[in-house]
Amino acid sequence: MSAVPVWFERKFNFDFPVDHYPNLCIRLRGTAARLEEVMGDLSRETLVHKEDGKWSIQEHAGHLLNLEPLWLARIEDFVAAKPVLSAADLSNRQTDEANYNAHALRDILAEFRNARARLVDRVDQLQPEMFGRTVLHPRLKQPMRLVDHLFFVAEHDDHHLAKMWELIKLSQ
Repeated sequence: MSAVPVWFERKFNFDFPVDHYPNLCIRLRGTAARLEEVMGDLSRETLVHKEDGKWSIQEHAGHLLNLEPLWLARIEDFVAAKPVLSAADLSNRQTDEANYNAHALRDILAEFRNARARLVDRVDQLQPEMFGRTVLHPRLKQPMRLVDHLFFVAEHDDHHLAKMWELIKLSQ
């Protein structure tokens, strides 16, 4: 039984000040390094082990990589002032079909680092007033500011890092 809350059952309160966006940008920049730190010394066996048919540690990393285009598309949704953010594939079919356990870990980590750099570099181009712009989140059915989106992405990163950490503890 996992101690990590189920992602789709999480509720979010976006009641913090917009001026928290620099802290969130740094948190997002740090995900690649944290991912590399968590996974770097693990054996291949540990990385690809599937517990109860759920994603392996390496598949969690692949999932984070899969979502980078969505996160970037949503930033562009804010810039374009769209009424609703781009929708996610809630079935996670892309992650399931990618067979990340057959990939080289270094490739997954390098691709994630590059994709995340593109995301935070795009955010760095935005004017401070953009972080307060609001668009409806399609699954949560609640308005979300751009700063809230950054928080959501950072929380999603941490959710999967926590799941990975649990799997590491189980393997010991």
